[in-house]
Amino acid sequence: MKLGKWSGFAALTLATGVLLSGCAGAAQSPAASDTLNIATLTVPQSLDPINATGSNVPFFQAVYDTLIRRQANGDFTPMLATKWEYNADNTQLTLTLRDDVKFHDGTPFNAEAVKANIDRFRASTGADSKGLKNVSEVTVVDPTHVTIALSAPDPSLLFRLSDSAGLMANPAAFANPDSLKTTPDGTGPYDLDKSKTVIGTKWVYDRDAKYWGDKLPYQTLTLSVFDNENAIVNGLKTGQIDTALLQSADQRAAAKQDAQLKIQDSNVDVQSIILFDRAGAMVPALGDARVRQALNYAIDRDIMLKQIRQGLGVTTSQMFGTDTLGYDKSLDNYYTHDPKKAKELLAEAGYANGFDLTLPRMAAIVDDALAASLKADFAAVGVKLTWQDVDQATALKQIFTDKGFPGLVLSLGQPANDWLMISSQLQPGSFNIFGYTDPEATALITKIQHESVADSKADAQALNKHIVEQGWFIPFYRQTYALVTDGSVNVTQQSGMAVPSIYNYTPAK
Repeated sequence: MKLGKWSGFAALTLATGVLLSGCAGAAQSPAASDTLNIATLTVPQSLDPINATGSNVPFFQAVYDTLIRRQANGDFTPMLATKWEYNADNTQLTLTLRDDVKFHDGTPFNAEAVKANIDRFRASTGADSKGLKNVSEVTVVDPTHVTIALSAPDPSLLFRLSDSAGLMANPAAFANPDSLKTTPDGTGPYDLDKSKTVIGTKWVYDRDAKYWGDKLPYQTLTLSVFDNENAIVNGLKTGQIDTALLQSADQRAAAKQDAQLKIQDSNVDVQSIILFDRAGAMVPALGDARVRQALNYAIDRDIMLKQIRQGLGVTTSQMFGTDTLGYDKSLDNYYTHDPKKAKELLAEAGYANGFDLTLPRMAAIVDDALAASLKADFAAVGVKLTWQDVDQATALKQIFTDKGFPGLVLSLGQPANDWLMISSQLQPGSFNIFGYTDPEATALITKIQHESVADSKADAQALNKHIVEQGWFIPFYRQTYALVTDGSVNVTQQSGMAVPSIYNYTPAK
């Protein structure tokens, strides 16, 4: 289970009344190449947009357009919506829609379809559905205008509408809840070829000749799912695969041995211990900031990076990504490896003899080397770390629903949008499942939510510094992944995402 690779976007000013406009009209189609074959380890639960997430969004982009297009550099541009405008206090967003788009079955796309999709997404139990928790009502003004009312400002809303929540499916399919799982119906550049698709192994999409917008340069798009990166590298070397993202340092090294393969490095996911129990409900020691600070001083990030990741990454003490306004380079080295300091802090907090800490271990995330490294570093300052193996099939329930552990080792994406990070990692919810906060964090979060993005940098940095100082997390490093192509494809990385958008691939000249 890999929960990293969240989507993100570059900083965008959402000043009061900001208006973005434009038109993505159809252009002359370029000559189509044959097939783009992308390899992935991610298997979509279904092709129903309510099940889309940042890590599997390419499966959906092929068939479904989003309301807003997010470019590779994170900028927002028109797609199904030609322009959008906030009211004075950023609690209502009005979208102007294209009037010349149809779903693949010929049904017109309009404001009613937008309302039906957003309402359905909000009511679902999909992984990203909580991203629209601030949406209170969607109102159809006329066929080409829709308003989205918010219970409170949401600085990540435009991002959401360029991601899973913005994927538009044909409401005619909603009557049969299961139809979209295997028979997607959108307005996107491709149609699923069910005759060539093998669910769980390979999804094949053919270019839609009637697509309303710019045609993509590939006649066929294939997404092939593998269960290990060694097989992916072999596929790249033999020409069966055109491009893939490699997370393993060993497989990156294997790919580098082939001179025909081209590698782009990117630092996206940060690996860390997320401390849920900051109030000390399960482990009283964790309720003291000095203990959380001690755990940060206890680990040797440089050795971990060298031995576990073969140096492929950048050590850090912060969770805010490098593309966020809240990022502060000086905080990357806030916690150095200082066992003596760790012991002093533990003694000051009343834990001179240490304490016991049990964390869940999923082998796909915590390998033997990482497990041993953390256990040894904590033991050196008196903290006994016990790993409890959890089955991947039941891990989510044990950790997030049953709240059975005080923390979790996880790789999380570093979205380029500050509010996306704040709302998912700092506010009660997705990765703050115990709902912990403190007065200073609450005040800063509230201020950031209600001010324009242009004015939020100082407060975002203050919030970042506060959670680092208080030891809300124990980050290790931002991991370097390898975006590999076989030389026949050019690909542009997507801001804040490890996995590029399908629009970022072109044939190499």
